[in-house]
Amino acid sequence: MPAKLEGKAVNAPPRPVRTEPVPLATLVARADAYTSPANGRTGQARSAQTAQTGQASGRTGQAGGVHISPADGAQTGQAGGAQTGQAGGAQSGQAGGGQAGGAWVGQANGVRVSPANGARSAGASLDVLVSGATLRAQHVLPGDIFAALPGARVHGAQFAQEAVASGAVAILTDEAGAAMLGDLRVPVLTHPDPRGVLGSVAAWIYGEPSLHLSVMGVTGTSGKTTTTYMIDAGLRAAGHTTGLVGTVETRIAGQRLASAFTTPEAPDLQALFAVMVEKGVTHVPMEVSSHALSLGRVGGTRFSVGAFTNLSQDHLDFHPTMEDYFQAKALLFDGRSTTEVVCVDGEWGPRLVNADTVTVALTKDALWTATDLKSSVDGEQTFTVHGPDATFPVRLPMPGTFNVANALLAAACLTAVGVDAEAIRSGLAGVQVPGRMERVALGQQFTAVVDYSHKPAAVALALDAIRARTTGRIIVVLGCGGDRDVAKRPLMGREAALRSDLLIVTDDNPRSEDPAAIRQAMVEGALATEGRGEVLDIGNRREAIAAAVAEARPGDAVVIAGKGHETGQEVNGVVYPFSDRDELEAAIREVSL
Repeated sequence: MPAKLEGKAVNAPPRPVRTEPVPLATLVARADAYTSPANGRTGQARSAQTAQTGQASGRTGQAGGVHISPADGAQTGQAGGAQTGQAGGAQSGQAGGGQAGGAWVGQANGVRVSPANGARSAGASLDVLVSGATLRAQHVLPGDIFAALPGARVHGAQFAQEAVASGAVAILTDEAGAAMLGDLRVPVLTHPDPRGVLGSVAAWIYGEPSLHLSVMGVTGTSGKTTTTYMIDAGLRAAGHTTGLVGTVETRIAGQRLASAFTTPEAPDLQALFAVMVEKGVTHVPMEVSSHALSLGRVGGTRFSVGAFTNLSQDHLDFHPTMEDYFQAKALLFDGRSTTEVVCVDGEWGPRLVNADTVTVALTKDALWTATDLKSSVDGEQTFTVHGPDATFPVRLPMPGTFNVANALLAAACLTAVGVDAEAIRSGLAGVQVPGRMERVALGQQFTAVVDYSHKPAAVALALDAIRARTTGRIIVVLGCGGDRDVAKRPLMGREAALRSDLLIVTDDNPRSEDPAAIRQAMVEGALATEGRGEVLDIGNRREAIAAAVAEARPGDAVVIAGKGHETGQEVNGVVYPFSDRDELEAAIREVSL
């Protein structure tokens, strides 16, 4: 039976067992002194550099990439009604805004106790202890601060009453949200950008866990998952206890959790980091999406390494232009990453480079390069890695020169955190990435591959890699997701048609859209391609996979692209169980009978 889709994050995220409660007054004072790197974007990637020195509770430097006022430690005051000093010329006031009209706490553009709150919330004050944070009312635990954020369809303030009933001790929201609240009898804190400050607030609540981990962030259009898996493999080969955060899964010291987002929401991420610290994790490779950077999901996170893979068209339903998309990616390199590692192949990477950048390239001069690249018929590749201080051979059980670039990026990241060449070699030799150029071998006489490629450039790279080691025809099954970038649909059709002998256009995750309309856009792009192969339209994905396998002959390659590791297909708000790998295996067994 299909599972009703109630939202991506159905299950509550993990929480740390031990959390030292933090006075709300302390969070207010720290949030008030907070300056978001993202708020300082000027439109030029390198101008986003904001590495400054500050004192955060006695520490020197940035706390998770967030700049804290030097006076922070002295301005927390007393819980319940602290004077917060003259932060930015702000007024001091009694906790809870109990005086008529309320009182600003700290900078005029920072967090304040809502003036209306004092009148509505008899006795409500900052004299409460906070032990957790969430932006989902259904996940509230006693002692949480609930972030009531504006959304695409509804405002989170609509769920504040539910949050308080579940034990929330304070609300963080914007002016619009504050105006929607009734008599909650808890402090209501307003901020012009509550989403932007939420990550740092959550980090402070959970003890700034990223300062106790080596968090290694990877951003880019393609290759994030593969690169993080490669980094994880190298770390484990070196004997480290790892966490992993990404599209396929979240892992905590070997324990696997399902992933709802490429990068979790800010409070969930900080809680996750805190759990990792409790479990003895030392290093965390993680994917960092453009959505996460734009929406503040990684706010409050300090990265030991920030890495960039590449940039090509995707997510233009969220980003108005490619330049805006790039600027979002560039936020990982605004000073929050201790070491910056950038692949400079292509036009976008070089714009991120400064004097301290560790560069990686296959086609240009860089600090990390590869030579002697050789590929076998089964997809394995060998090459020699050249780094600033080491040269060593690598065997990689994955096809495609793009995976060589991913491996180089991983090697540079691993070296930055002290992993030696032997561990890097061992990790890369054994790496396995679900749904990324994943072979399905059941004794059939043709190659069968499942791949997550769902962007025009990724489709082209994947099929070029398959073509390089295929003597027969290439048969591709591909669709496009609904409620996503519509401009890429004909481009996907074109890239696949140009590189296949038979392209079967099918459904991906139509979501709320008409599946036939999505396929039509792809088919139009495919049919307009000169030199294309045959193009078929088979909407049912199971039937499309079966048709591709039935068509295959010895020496051919069947590529099922677009969904990769996914185990469901979303249609009109319902997620139906569906695995490309399982369906491909079933189709192969059927023709082998």
